[in-house]
Amino acid sequence: MSVPGGPRPTLEAVAALAGVSRATVSRVVNGGTGVRTEIREKVRQAVDELGYVPNSAARSLVTRRTGAVAVVIAEPETRVFSDPFFAQQLRGIGRELAAADTQLLLLMVESDRDHERIGRYLAGGHVDGALMFSLHRADPLPAMAGASGLPTVFGGRPDWTDTTGRAGAGPLYVDTDNRDGARQAVRHLLSRGRRRIAVITGPLDQTSAQDRLDGYREALDGPDAPAADERLVADGGFTAEGGEQAMAALLDAVPDLDAVFACSDLMATGALRTLRARGRRVPQDVAVVGYDDLAPAAWADPPLTTVRQDVEGMGRIMARLLLRRLAAPGIPLSPVITPAELVVRESG
Repeated sequence: MSVPGGPRPTLEAVAALAGVSRATVSRVVNGGTGVRTEIREKVRQAVDELGYVPNSAARSLVTRRTGAVAVVIAEPETRVFSDPFFAQQLRGIGRELAAADTQLLLLMVESDRDHERIGRYLAGGHVDGALMFSLHRADPLPAMAGASGLPTVFGGRPDWTDTTGRAGAGPLYVDTDNRDGARQAVRHLLSRGRRRIAVITGPLDQTSAQDRLDGYREALDGPDAPAADERLVADGGFTAEGGEQAMAALLDAVPDLDAVFACSDLMATGALRTLRARGRRVPQDVAVVGYDDLAPAAWADPPLTTVRQDVEGMGRIMARLLLRRLAAPGIPLSPVITPAELVVRESG
C-alpha cells in the first residue's frame, strides 16, 4: 500500500508483486488485449494493494488519448450559473462521461476575446473531443473545432452545414423539436379561448429561439387563429430579467393581450413578476405558458404550464454520441431530435 507523502507506486512494483512482466501490467492498466483472465486478475489485485494510479501523461503517449472532453458553453459564467437549464444539461453530460471514466473540462465564453483562447486549447491536443452548446450564429468556435479535426457534438440545431472540412459531412447534434413544442403551447392557449397571444423570444441568433418563434407563428396561421401582430413579439434574452422587461413592453404596446408564450421558463417567471406588479391575474386575465419544464416551473406562483424538454437526457445523448464517435470514428452517426411535450398546470 502506498504511504501518504511517500513515493508513488510504480509499474515495476506492480509487476513484481503480481509476478508478471512490466509489459503485461501496461497492457492490463491501459485496457489492452491478449492477457489471460487469471493473469489480469493478479495484476488488478496488485494495483489495488499498492494503490497504483496510472500516469495519465505517459498513457496518453501510448494511446494518443487524453481521457478528457471539453464542454464549451458559449455564455458568460453569470448566465451559466444562474440558469438551471445549464445545470441540468451538465448533469447529464457529467454522468455519462463519468461512467466512461472520462474527465469533463468546462470552458465558458465571457467575451469575444475568449474565442481565440478556447480555439487554441481545443486545437492543442488537450482533449479527445468537444461538446458545444448555447452557440450563437457568429460564434467562430465550431469552425475552429472543425479545422482542427476535433470530434465535436453540438447541443441545439446548428445553422451551418459543415464544421469538419469533409465534403458532404454535416454537424452531429442533439436538439428537441422546438417548433413542435411552440406549436403545442400556442394551440393550447387557442383552445382555451385566448385570442391576443404574445410571445417572448430568446436571442434570435440562436436556432432554438428562432425555431420556437417560427412554431408560434405557424400555430397562429390556421383558419381560426387571430391575425398575426408583430407588436405581440418581444425579445427576453432567455433571462428572468429579460422576461420581466419584455412583458412590460408587451403590455404597454398591447394592453388587452390575454396570453403570453414565453420561450423559456426563466423568462416566464420574469413575465409573472411583471403581471403581478401590473395587477393582472394569471390565468384569469393573462394566461402564461413557458418552455423547458425545469424545477422552478412547478414552484412558480401559480405553477407554470410549460413545454417539457428532457434537458438532462439530451446532455446524456450528446456525451454518448461523442464517446461513440471517439471509439469508432468510421461508423456514421446521425443527429438526434427529442420530442417536446406540453405539461398543463395552473398558469394557462
